[in-house]
Amino acid sequence: MSEKQTKVTDLRSALEVLSQYDDELIYTDEPVDPIAELSGVYRYVGAHGTVERPTQTGPAMIFNKVKGYNDMRVLIGLLSSRKRVARLFGTTPENLAFMLKDSVSNPIPPIVIPREKAVCQEVVHLATDPDFDILKILPAPTNTPEDAGPYFTLGMCYAADPETGEHDVTIHRLCVQSKDEISMYFVPGRHLDVFRQKAEAAGKALPITISIGVDPAIEIGACFEPPTTPLGFDELSIAGSLRNQAVELVDALTVNARGIANAEVVIEGELVPNYRVREDQNTNTGKAMPEFPGYTGAAQAEVPVIKVKAITHRRHPILQTCIGPSDEHTNMAGIPTEASILQMVERALPGFVQNVHCPSPGTGKYLAVLQVKKRFAADEGRQRQAALLAFAAFSELKHVMLVDEDVDVFDLNDVIWAMTTRYQGDVSTVFIPGVRCHPLDPSSDPAFSPSVRDHGIACKTIFDCTVPYNLKANFQRSEFLEVDVNRFIPGFNKK
Repeated sequence: MSEKQTKVTDLRSALEVLSQYDDELIYTDEPVDPIAELSGVYRYVGAHGTVERPTQTGPAMIFNKVKGYNDMRVLIGLLSSRKRVARLFGTTPENLAFMLKDSVSNPIPPIVIPREKAVCQEVVHLATDPDFDILKILPAPTNTPEDAGPYFTLGMCYAADPETGEHDVTIHRLCVQSKDEISMYFVPGRHLDVFRQKAEAAGKALPITISIGVDPAIEIGACFEPPTTPLGFDELSIAGSLRNQAVELVDALTVNARGIANAEVVIEGELVPNYRVREDQNTNTGKAMPEFPGYTGAAQAEVPVIKVKAITHRRHPILQTCIGPSDEHTNMAGIPTEASILQMVERALPGFVQNVHCPSPGTGKYLAVLQVKKRFAADEGRQRQAALLAFAAFSELKHVMLVDEDVDVFDLNDVIWAMTTRYQGDVSTVFIPGVRCHPLDPSSDPAFSPSVRDHGIACKTIFDCTVPYNLKANFQRSEFLEVDVNRFIPGFNKK
């Protein structure tokens, strides 16, 4: 079967696409413990990102036998390779941001289908059952032995604004606290937290579903943020556009909410008003889990709680998970960030920015490399305007590196070469101190710098590694003879 014949609509069809390649998906029948061991294995196999070295980019991995669970497989690393993401979207790694940018501009809203057609409800576990226990049903993993508890790391959290009815989908860290309770950590400003606060102010619970194991288009689309997707924008419509087919939802069985109809697993519940727990109440480690910057986050003293009402799943389900600092996060966060920057800059400076990359060392959130093309003298200085627009497009961005059109933004060796030969610190650096960035950057703290007034504030920086327009003749790369390498090495790909 060719890749074009396989239309990706859910997780299983995505795995079918990957199975056509020799280097994208591996399986193991060796029993694995979900508590730390599973992530410990994948750290070496394919996590990459900001994970402790040694690590590498490698295939996605399915554990067929999970200790304590007879009929549950676990998938990890589905999106931890940019090449793999591109294959799942039928495009090239370099074109992903453009593809996502277009999908935001042409959204296709989700639709609701009848329950009898929703495969996510093939098997039902109700919290009213006397033996109901989240961890007896689902093997929520931990990344390390020090985690606050078992976490669901790739749950698509879906809820509605209690005042307007508008929906939103986001990804949050979800720690299992008891047989029917899950804590939910919100970084300030997330849309679902706005919904939760509105419901809490009215003294009401917020109905919510958590869909796990879905079409990768949903996972990528869920990571867009304002201003690209403002409050009230349902990111499921981005996934619909990417697939040219509406995402199918189904009414939950026990709460007034909707889940993703073809998800492997759906957790139904309610965010309880005025109820908080300490995130590590069961372990007392003082730590949460490894976060995307590569450090283990502190356990939160008070986090909201989801009271679980039911768990539904497909027959022979696949639980999907990720390692917090792996390139799975880089790609889910970074590619939408690239698309947001392209959208913002193209409106203001048409044709000027050629491409954007948010690379692995920058976690997908903190660093963007912008490739620009100065076409005439009046373009000098516009590169820094483009950097300012990038900061406006994505508020959590910390550093922007600017390079010329002859530099490959997807090759960090080339980017650093540009910094080495086209950058002078005293004239090529722009500091923007005192700007809100992201609370999980441990250097964004008053203890690190006197310029940081509060935790989560940073000095944003532009590294201008472009050649001044009037000096371009002095910075021409050596040009080689264009040849047909296939004459000498049949089947050779020049990339």
